[in-house]
Amino acid sequence: MEKNNDLELIKQLLDSAELHDLSDKIAHVEIHGNKVLGLHLVDGLLINSKSLDDGVDINITVEKGVKLENPVRFCFGLIPPDGVQKLKINTILKEDAEATFIAVCTFPNAKNIQHIMDANITLEKNAKLTYFERHIHGPHGGVTIVPKTKVIVKENSSYISEFELIKGDAGSIDLQYNADVYKDGSVYMTARIYGKSYDKIKILESAHLIEENSAGVLISHLAVKDNSNAMVENEIVADAPYCKGHVDCKEIIQGNAKAVAIPKVSVNDPKAQVTHEAAIGSVDSKQLETLMSRGLSEDEAVDLIVSGLLK
Repeated sequence: MEKNNDLELIKQLLDSAELHDLSDKIAHVEIHGNKVLGLHLVDGLLINSKSLDDGVDINITVEKGVKLENPVRFCFGLIPPDGVQKLKINTILKEDAEATFIAVCTFPNAKNIQHIMDANITLEKNAKLTYFERHIHGPHGGVTIVPKTKVIVKENSSYISEFELIKGDAGSIDLQYNADVYKDGSVYMTARIYGKSYDKIKILESAHLIEENSAGVLISHLAVKDNSNAMVENEIVADAPYCKGHVDCKEIIQGNAKAVAIPKVSVNDPKAQVTHEAAIGSVDSKQLETLMSRGLSEDEAVDLIVSGLLK
């Protein structure tokens, strides 16, 4: 009976995440609440998981020199309206390894759910990881999201991440990313979030460029409307020669929404260069009028403009 229940939960998770027909060549993991329901691996990828009383402990390793052909698919979520999901994830890409991870966090019926993630990612020399995280929330806004990630990017390695939540009510989001980047390494982190109703969004991201020729880009594009509010604080610190960095914060506000953008840059070597830009404003009125003249309602026109910002 329990196995049948697990299979049904996997199906509901994958259906809500629009994931279907995963072939044997695609590694995938399904976690509902604090229980690992499904796990399929491919050569060169090691995943050890353990369900704890208060969460899930996951250790992921891509072995030395392995370049995974297909993205690894992770599906995290809760189908009931209430509950807590707590994930502790430790990821290591060994020297010369390459991988793409795609994670979908789905809470389609959420009314009172907490999703807490504490992640550590280490990229050894010449490694490359692309990580895409997409959130799917229901219409009630009853989700508290607290993802904390520490990334170590060693010599000549690359880390690219995207966090996306543009459908469903965000609820409360407290996103924290911190990266240490060493010689010739790079980090490129993007967050795209659409806040509505009474959503509360907070983004704190930092990149510490420690050794020469390291690079970092932090991009946060947000839109908030109704009574939602957002605060973005992104920081790059450059400590070595020929480091390069850029911070980009853009926010659109509508209705009674509020937004704050705080880009921070610190340069501690005369041969390093870090730039920043921040912009907060409303939807362009001419753009809005043009779309409405073509038959769109004001809400439809605003959503179309916002979707362009969040692409």
